[in-house]
Amino acid sequence: MGNPVVELKNVTKVIKGKKIIDNLSFTIEEGEVFGFLGPNGAGKTTTIRMMVGLMKITSGEILICGKNVEKEFEEALMNIGGIVENPELYKFLTGYQNLMQYARMIKGVTKQKIDEVVEFVGLTDRIHDKVKTYSLGMRQRLGLAQCLLHDPKVMILDEPTNGLDPAGIREIRDHLKKLTKEKGMSVIVSSHLLSEMEMMCDRIAIIQNGKLIDIQKVHDYVAESKQNYFFEVDIENLPFLNISYKKVEKAIEIELEKDEVPDMIQLLIEKGIRIFEVKPVTKSLEDRFLEVTTKGEKFHA
Repeated sequence: MGNPVVELKNVTKVIKGKKIIDNLSFTIEEGEVFGFLGPNGAGKTTTIRMMVGLMKITSGEILICGKNVEKEFEEALMNIGGIVENPELYKFLTGYQNLMQYARMIKGVTKQKIDEVVEFVGLTDRIHDKVKTYSLGMRQRLGLAQCLLHDPKVMILDEPTNGLDPAGIREIRDHLKKLTKEKGMSVIVSSHLLSEMEMMCDRIAIIQNGKLIDIQKVHDYVAESKQNYFFEVDIENLPFLNISYKKVEKAIEIELEKDEVPDMIQLLIEKGIRIFEVKPVTKSLEDRFLEVTTKGEKFHA
């Protein structure tokens, strides 16, 4: 990872006397896909709106590439590309005409640059068709192309896979990975699709009731030093075991450190228990997310 490109420092938002965002602080590094997770109403979209200058900050500060969003608005926003909810497009124009319209608002965008972003998002064959003939996934890709015209350092996408079919979701995921690898861009993704976040993101932050509950690498978030192991055994003739376990159909589940597994296998064999299979019960990002948000506690890997 490189340098921090986005910094939130003690950001708070109060609306009608209610604290919507409460002292939020985190950094996003160069070239990473950063996931922003939280239950509905947690404050994800409010935070994104403050990051792109659509909503004023009550206290604290947000820096984009070192520029303060409130004090150096234009300089900060030149480093951001974003789609909040669905991309706004002229459906009666072609994809290319949409990009031309958008390019008129930005200095120095050449025809070559437009062709480059069209190729990057994979719309070369359809760019001269009217947008009303595009699938939802193609519209998302055209929105992505729009955001890339001014070479932003940071891409912010609020629910980018909303309403897409599995093929469309995979396309968007692949494009986000390309942005970080080929362009060194940082991507911030807000989504409720936890399985997608697991496949897409390098790190995730969880907020609940406007507070940061946890932030860490996806791999570390799913992994644990202790985890449950599934032992498929002859459950009908299971003798008394002086250990803590849970019966699951034709198996027992035992929480162990990895290096304790061989000792447990040996113990069960000594007890005369036939073992047919042993495998870890892997927790998904969704499992960990629900644990953290329902307990409201910080998770330590």
